Amino acid sequence: MDPIGHKLCDLQGRLFVNSLAAGFESEQFVRLFMRSKVAKTLDSKYNRLQWAGEEYMMDALQAEKELRKDGRYYKKERLYWMGYVYRYWNLHTGESSLKILRTAPVRKLHKNYKKLHDKELEEVIAYFKG
Repeated sequence: MDPIGHKLCDLQGRLFVNSLAAGFESEQFVRLFMRSKVAKTLDSKYNRLQWAGEEYMMDALQAEKELRKDGRYYKKERLYWMGYVYRYWNLHTGESSLKILRTAPVRKLHKNYKKLHDKELEEVIAYFKG
C-alpha cells in the first residue's frame, strides 16, 4: 500500500479514537460511521475528505447521524486498530465500507482483537472472509 493509503488508514483510526473524547458509544459510532455518507466518500478513489482531517470528518458525521453518548466504550488501541483495519480492507479489496461491515461486524471485529491485532492485515481480512 502506498503512503497515502496508510495515511487514510491512520486518519480513520484516529477518527475512531476521537469518538471516545466526544463521548460517543463505541459500537454504535463505528456501525453508523461505516454506513455513513462520510465513509462512502472515503471509499471513492479521490475525495476532499482525504485531506480534511478527522475533526472535519467527525463534524460531517454528526451532521448526518444521531450519535449516542451512553453505552459501552472500547479502549483506544482497539478503536484505532478497528478504524485502521476497516479502511485498509477497503483500500486493499475495493469493497465498500458497508459490505465490509456486513462481513466483519463491529462486535465481531472487537471480540477478535486479541487474536488478530498482531496479524498481517491481509490475514485479518482472510479470517473474516473465511
